[in-house]
Amino acid sequence: QVQLVESGGGLVQPGGSLRLSCAASGFAWDYYSVGWFRQAPGKEREGVSCISSSDGSTYYAVPVKGRFTLSRDNAKNTVYLQMNSLKPGDTAVYYCAATIIDCSESYRYKGDNYDYWGQGTQVTVAS
Repeated sequence: QVQLVESGGGLVQPGGSLRLSCAASGFAWDYYSVGWFRQAPGKEREGVSCISSSDGSTYYAVPVKGRFTLSRDNAKNTVYLQMNSLKPGDTAVYYCAATIIDCSESYRYKGDNYDYWGQGTQVTVAS
């Protein structure tokens, strides 16, 4: 069956780093772009980053640009979100999701466009 499984979350001090993984199975991974979203308590879900299936182009939301790096390994059906210089404001549950649309589209972070979602992994940035 279709699965997206996130891992790599945890507790980290401000300024620290984490690498999240999103492993996919059960669908034609190569044709799907992958987005990362996060949701903090009491806040709406927000798009964080997106990597296109077509050419591997990456896109980042303003709050994480320059600190987060997204990559994909199609041989392993896995996407990685490297998060550096973490701040308390990055604390949230992080979700990966797969979409048939290309990340170059302006609506790349519209959740309704995503077909498959992972269960989420908690990231907590605190001293």
